[in-house]
Amino acid sequence: MAASNDAASAGEHTPVLYQNVLAALPLHAAGRYIDGTVGAGGHASGILEGSTPEGLLLGLDRDPRALEIAGERLAPYEGRVFLRRGSYAQMHEYASELGWQSVDGILLDLGLSSMQLDEAGRGFSFQAEGPLDMRFGPDAPTSASRLVNELEVEALADIIWRYGEESRSRRIARAIERARPLKTTTELAEVVARAVGRSKRGLHPATKTFQALRIAVNEELEVLERGLEIGSDLLGPGGRLVVISFHSLEDRIVKHFFRQASKDCICPPETPVCVCDHQASLKVITPRPIRPEKAEIQVNPRSRSAKMRVAERLPVA
Repeated sequence: MAASNDAASAGEHTPVLYQNVLAALPLHAAGRYIDGTVGAGGHASGILEGSTPEGLLLGLDRDPRALEIAGERLAPYEGRVFLRRGSYAQMHEYASELGWQSVDGILLDLGLSSMQLDEAGRGFSFQAEGPLDMRFGPDAPTSASRLVNELEVEALADIIWRYGEESRSRRIARAIERARPLKTTTELAEVVARAVGRSKRGLHPATKTFQALRIAVNEELEVLERGLEIGSDLLGPGGRLVVISFHSLEDRIVKHFFRQASKDCICPPETPVCVCDHQASLKVITPRPIRPEKAEIQVNPRSRSAKMRVAERLPVA
C-alpha cells in the first residue's frame, strides 16, 4: 500500500503496481472481485472500470478513515461496490452476506499506506511526533504503547527480532525498559537511535523496531496466513489471487503458501510413497515476484520494496 493517498490526492495518485494488478486479474463485465485492503480505493477503481458494466467489488479495510476516502473515490460506481470495515481474513463472511459463493479475483495489497504513515496521530512514523498507537483500526485490542511500556524485556526483544529481523533486539529492548514510560513515537525513535547508533546506509535505526511493533499490534502475519487460506478457497476455477507485499516476512509467507498449494504431494522428501492425499489447488503464475519499474519508483519511492505474486485457482478434480 505504498501509494500516497490523502483525501486531496486520492483521486489523482496511482497506487503501486497498478497496471500489473489490472493485468493479473481476470477482469470481465460480470466478474466478482474482492479488494481485501481497499485503502483509498486506487486499485478498486481500476478493477471496477475494467469490469464495466456489471462487475461487482467488495472492498474491505480495518481503517474507517480509509473507507471514508474509498467511498468518495468509488462513488461513481454506486450499486457495484460494497465497502465493509473488517479484516480480509473474514472475507468469506462478507462475501457470504452478499450471496457470493465464489469470486473471480482477490487483491491483497499488504502493509502500510502512505495515508496512514503520513498521519502523525496514528503513531506509525518515527519522523513525526505522535502517540504510540500503530493500530490499523480503532477496535484493535493492543496498541504499541502497551507493548513498549508493559512487556517483559525478553518478550519485547522477541517481537523486535521476529517481526523486525533486528539483530540488536535485546539491546533495544533493554534501552526501552530503562526509558519507560515512553509516550510518543519520537521518544521511542530516539531511544532506539541512542541504543544502536546511526546507520551508515541511511536507514533510520528505528525502522525495523517500528515495523516489528506495527506487525505485532495488528497481528499482520497471522492475518495474512488466514487470508491466503480463505482467499484460495473462495476463488472460482480460473480466479486469481494477487498479493503485494512490502517486506521479506510477508513475501516468504506468500511464496510458501503458493508453492505448497500448487503441489499434488506435500509429504516429506524421505517419504517413499505419498500418504498426504494433498491435491494442488493453485497454479503459480509468477515464479518470480513482479517488482516496480524504475519509473514508478522515481515517482513513488515507497514502492521500491513492493513484490507482487499471483496464483490461479485450478478446476476441482
